[in-house]
Amino acid sequence: MRFLVDMPVTPQAVTPLEAKGHDAVHASAIGLGASPDSDILERATAEGRIVITADLDYPRLLAQLKVDRPGVILFRGGSYSDAEMLALLDRVLAQAETLYRDCSITVVDQHRIRRRGLPGTD
Repeated sequence: MRFLVDMPVTPQAVTPLEAKGHDAVHASAIGLGASPDSDILERATAEGRIVITADLDYPRLLAQLKVDRPGVILFRGGSYSDAEMLALLDRVLAQAETLYRDCSITVVDQHRIRRRGLPGTD
């Protein structure tokens, strides 16, 4: 899978993703560190990437745009340390084949992982 790691998520997330054979980039490494969310979504869509973020604006933006991609992994439920976020990301990746049959928003918190279809998939 291909991932674009958004600014609220540690750049350290790229390394374990690559170690598992994924193609991953951090927004800061490709000149999108100060870009609006819409630019992140546009780039992820163009490159076939799933956005990994803790920015709660993404579900609203995707609903407004009524799009069916890109997929988003959204960390909710507080301020995570880098280590906590990486551990949660491991949980998500363990379910990756189940979660990414289609484009979706995968919401991750300390206790569960849930998947919702994107607005444009209805």
